[in-house]
Order: sequence, then C-alpha cells, then structure tokens
Amino acid sequence: MKTTGLIVEYNPLHNGHEYHFLESKRVSGADCTIAVMSGQFLQRGEPAMVGKWARAEMALRMGVDLVLELPVAYSTQPAEWFAYGAVSALQATGVVDSLCFGSESGEINWLQVVAEAMCDEPEAFQKGLQDELKTGIPYPAAYSRAIARHLPGIDPSELAKPNNTLGLHYLIALKRLNSRIVPLTITRQKSGYNQTEITDQAIASATALRHMLFERGALNELEPFVPNGTMTVLHRETAAGRAPIEWEHYTKPLLLQLLNHSPHQLAELHEVTEGLEHRIKHALPLLSLSSEAGRIMEQLIGLLKTKRYTRTKLQRMLLRILLNQTKAQLSPTVLRQGVPYLRVLGFSPAGRQLLKRMKHVSKVPIITNVNAASSDAYPLLQMDVQATSVYALGFESATPHDLFRDYYEPPVQLNQTE
Repeated sequence: MKTTGLIVEYNPLHNGHEYHFLESKRVSGADCTIAVMSGQFLQRGEPAMVGKWARAEMALRMGVDLVLELPVAYSTQPAEWFAYGAVSALQATGVVDSLCFGSESGEINWLQVVAEAMCDEPEAFQKGLQDELKTGIPYPAAYSRAIARHLPGIDPSELAKPNNTLGLHYLIALKRLNSRIVPLTITRQKSGYNQTEITDQAIASATALRHMLFERGALNELEPFVPNGTMTVLHRETAAGRAPIEWEHYTKPLLLQLLNHSPHQLAELHEVTEGLEHRIKHALPLLSLSSEAGRIMEQLIGLLKTKRYTRTKLQRMLLRILLNQTKAQLSPTVLRQGVPYLRVLGFSPAGRQLLKRMKHVSKVPIITNVNAASSDAYPLLQMDVQATSVYALGFESATPHDLFRDYYEPPVQLNQTE
C-alpha cells in the first residue's frame, strides 16, 4: 500500500487544496494519504480561522486518510524549522513513501541542487548571509540572495517565492534526516500564496478567502471556492461561535502579557530578538484602545514594523509572547530532535489500517487520546494543550470543555461517504 505525505494548514481547505490532493495521489501513485497539519496556530504567526479538529474533518471529507498534528513548537516557525518538524513527522510514521508539495515553479531538479548545496550551510554561504543581513533586509530575502551569491545561476526572486522556499526546506529536511521519502512537486494553480484578489471562478488563495470572510462577513460567498465538506464544517463552527477566528480576538490576553512582562522577561521569549523587547515597551503607550482608533493588533504591528522586521516575523514574535514560550523551550537543540510523538487528529477506515501498520514501524509513540500523563511526558504536547486553551479564548463563549478540549476530544473518524 503506497502512501504519500502532505504538509498542510487548510486555513480553510479550498478547491486549490483539493486539486493538490488529487494530483498528489496521481503523480505518486499512492493508495493512501497522510497529512501533517498545523494545529491551532499557523506558520505566519496567526491563529487558524477554525480549529484543528474542524480542519481535520475538512481533510477527511476531501479524502485524506490520516491527519497528524504538527506541534505548535514547529507550526509557527520560519520555513526551516516548520519544514523540519513536518518532515520529521512523516519520516517517523515509517509508512510514507513520498512527499508531494506545491510550488510556484513546478520543477524539483533545481531545488534539489540548492538543497544539496545548502544541507550543511557552507561557511562561504553563512558569510554571504551575514553580509546580506547587514544591509537591513528581512531574513527571507537575505537568505535567497545569499544562496544566489553562493550558487550562480539561481534566481533569488524564484527562490524567494513562498512555496518554492518551503519546498527547498522540505528537501533540506529530507537530506538532514537521511530520509528515503521521495519528494515530488506540483505547480501551484491560478492563485498566489499571499494573493488577496480573486481572479478565477473556482480557485482562490486561502488569504483571499479569509479576507473575504473577515472584511465582509460573507461566509456564503466562499461556496464557489471550497469543497462542500468545507462549507458544512464552516457553517457548523460559525453557528457554535468557534469561527471565524483572527488575531484581534486575542488582543486583551496579549496586552496582559506585554504589560506584565519586563523587558528582560520579554527577551527570554522565543522570537524576541535584537532588542525588540524595548521597541515593544516603547510602542505600548502609543496604542489607542478606543473603538474609533481601529484594530489594536494592526496598530501594534504598524508601530513595530521596520524594513528589517516583516509582518510575519512580528506576528510570530507576538504569538510566542501570547503563548509564553521561551527560547529555552524552542532551542535548536530541542527542535533538531524532531517530533517526539505522532498526535492523531483524525482518520478514515483506510487511515485506521495505516495506524495499525504504524504501530509496528513508527519511530515514535502514536497518541490518539491525550491525558495528563502523556502531556506531562512530552513538553511539546503540553505546549499544544496550552495553545488549545489560549485558542479557545477567541470563541464567543468558551466553555471549560473548550479550554481543555485536548483531554476530551477523540480523533475525528469519518467514512469517505460522509
């Protein structure tokens, strides 16, 4: 039974994702699919618009067989660690034959060349990277330019495209893990990763769909762009007050953290670098909390943003402050170990068979139900439990069950006919 792996956020799952899913099965010849999916908070430092169990259900309704959670320790990291964590999870299953990712280029050979050269980050590249960073540009741009300096013929503008960047880091992670998983790529279709305008009748980016929903409150307008299963789940979660979720729902708990932490304490938290703790403290008195002044998170990011610090960098930093996650908890030493367990969010009948196989070949324990003992045993799992509690603060009316849902919620089980 051939199995292909997908690394996803599904925020929300849309027709472009369905195209990628179907093409992944076709080009890989796979019988089954495993999706490693981000939990309650995502790679750009944002809360998911709908929670992880709901998005796992969307994936199962589309046809994915097994959904595993990418721990928040990895899911909100820059590309290198996000990719490393997700690939380590696929590797740990022991049953994944291929990894199929979307890219702007649709070509894997040149990415393989770059990955081979960058796997150990040679000294000449590191020096070039530091030279680029000294110009004050953001890290992603500096990284792309440094590679182009080290490998003549590589177009830094192509490398800097979001899906190409992630694809490169998937390939680097496969090499660093000495994985036998075969990488494949599919060209992203009809909408860019961050594209906010809608230019097609059936395919739009998740960014555009979220913009439509948050700016106009137009849930029904998403219908042409998402599978029926996605609409079913979104209507249910919205009616329950659990969606749509955005950063503004967390401004009060975030402000509490920012006000209660001293600059020294802020500096201990992950992603608070280069004196940003002082920039934060200087920005706080400039915020206006009146409704007429506009969204607090937008004000704060506007005050903190510079040429050096991208919005994504700042969102990741503020998220780590919201979650109170320290540099020590998320050190390179910790992250290099890869995922220490596989948390199951949902499975189909075929996924149940995959789990039976994995029990014999998985390199790490498989967790289907979380309890106090399991969360105490794995610090990264405890961070996920805490992230779910914080995430629930964004609901219209969070219950104790919502706050501690990781302890109560079994994996979503769905027949493909549902």
